[in-house]
Amino acid sequence: MSHSGWRRSPLGAGTDLPERTIMENDLFDYSPIVERAPIHWPGGARVAFYVGLNVEHFLVDRPSTSLNEATAALVPDPLNYGWRDYGPRVAIWRMIEVFDRHGIRPSVLLNSDVAERYPQIIEAGRARDWAWLAHGKNNSTLQTEVAADEHAYLTAVVETIEKATGHRPRGWLGPALTETFQTPSLLAELGLNYVLDWTNDDQPYRLKVPGMLSVPYSLELNDLGLFTMHAVSGPDFVQVVKDQLDQLYADSADSGRVMALALHPFVTGQPFRAKYLDQALEYVADHPGVWLTTSDEIAEHYARTTAMTP
Repeated sequence: MSHSGWRRSPLGAGTDLPERTIMENDLFDYSPIVERAPIHWPGGARVAFYVGLNVEHFLVDRPSTSLNEATAALVPDPLNYGWRDYGPRVAIWRMIEVFDRHGIRPSVLLNSDVAERYPQIIEAGRARDWAWLAHGKNNSTLQTEVAADEHAYLTAVVETIEKATGHRPRGWLGPALTETFQTPSLLAELGLNYVLDWTNDDQPYRLKVPGMLSVPYSLELNDLGLFTMHAVSGPDFVQVVKDQLDQLYADSADSGRVMALALHPFVTGQPFRAKYLDQALEYVADHPGVWLTTSDEIAEHYARTTAMTP
């Protein structure tokens, strides 16, 4: 017999689980893409393409994104920390040359700690008119780990980035794509108008938070997953990018799509991968019907040109 307040687990006998309240998703509704009004990008483009460039700082005394889990829990962890630290020291400068060659202005997913520790990166981005998004304080602290006053934390992040870059962020990506239930509304109070965390669509859409959008980002077209989790080769990476664009272009015959390429300097900026990034971006930049843009411009265009419906 089940105890009061418990329910029988579908896993079988002996595995009773406590009852829990079913929580509904109050942030957005279901909206099948085949039932929406068409989206039209500038100049008749069919696919809006942006690079989401993760520019991050990691704490030396906390486990973070790791290449080798054998030492990931150690403090310090030179093996994995050094891999991550290659990004701001070397790799990003190699990637900047590739972006410049193809006229790409990255949408920079910026930890506010970067502004204080790697000012040369901020200077390079300001000279190139990069778009700057808030990406938490550092990438060792998830948004769900933030202390009770999340508003103060987010205010400090946003104002630090604004002071360093000269632009108040319009968009947000949480470290490891994390949010609390309050994060979108708090960001809206601070003047931000879109998030990238909910990777569930090929088009922007309005959240139930007034003035707040979701703009597509990608966990699949993401170098961290492709190279470190799935072990794709450089040529495979180029083919993945081509296949993604070709399919989205075909899908966009009647309504525009968004293609986000998520990159981390310590991954794609490795010497043996850089030429494949160059090849992939060349294909995108030369493809007809592609708007090379930023996530800021995508959000602005969508908000301005579409009706106020989910």
